Amino acid sequence: MNSVSALPAALSEHGPLAQLADMGGPVMWVLMAIAFIGVVTFLYLIMLGALYAPRLTGPLRLMIDQWQQSPAAVCPRDLHRKAGRLGRGNPLMHLLVNTMLACQSNPNTTSVRETAVRDAQRSLEPFEAPLKIIEVIAALAPLLGLLGTVMGMMEAFSTMAATEGRANASQLSGGIYEALSTTAAGLIVAIPFAALAAWIEFRLRRIHQTINSTLVSVFNVIPVGEPVVAPEAIEPQHKAPAPVADDYGVSDNPRFAHATG
Repeated sequence: MNSVSALPAALSEHGPLAQLADMGGPVMWVLMAIAFIGVVTFLYLIMLGALYAPRLTGPLRLMIDQWQQSPAAVCPRDLHRKAGRLGRGNPLMHLLVNTMLACQSNPNTTSVRETAVRDAQRSLEPFEAPLKIIEVIAALAPLLGLLGTVMGMMEAFSTMAATEGRANASQLSGGIYEALSTTAAGLIVAIPFAALAAWIEFRLRRIHQTINSTLVSVFNVIPVGEPVVAPEAIEPQHKAPAPVADDYGVSDNPRFAHATG
């Protein structure tokens, strides 16, 4: 029993986490913690995207083709009833079904378009917080590495001051080693998360374009009093773009500007 109870203590004292902490000091613990949070956030984002990301499936394409030929002959509720559990979790299906039903029953297409803009924005909101966490980790990790570098160099110079400038290399190596270790660890954490943040934002931008083009296909066959102007391609900006307005609605989302026109 004593040997079993002593095993966790031995792992905590001589395990890989303890070795990393000895290499970089307290800053290394913080880096390991944010790296763990980033991995969990990325896995959550992958699961969220696989289950609830807006996607243009084959049945939705067929319904859009039928809508463009004869809007009055389309029955969106049938598609919703026939869809499976995974299909019902598709936000784009709910968006199209609600928009088509509203267009068939509501002659006020302006209010329908405004509602579609709002629903399109809400379909991407669950992805914003995980993406922001990954971006913060990618930006914070190098700063933490720099903090560890400064603390390690301070320790080295403190040792030198304590010996009145007569410190040997072995006395200075501990602080310098800690400084270099935290710098390397900060970069190791930051580089992959920066790449993941860029990839995730690219995927969300593609989803944004899919939503835009799908709603354009729906609204372009709705007769309105004014001629329908083809919307310009609006790219969502990474850093707080100005609000985007189009013929069909105003987007106030600073990251994903939906131009449903």
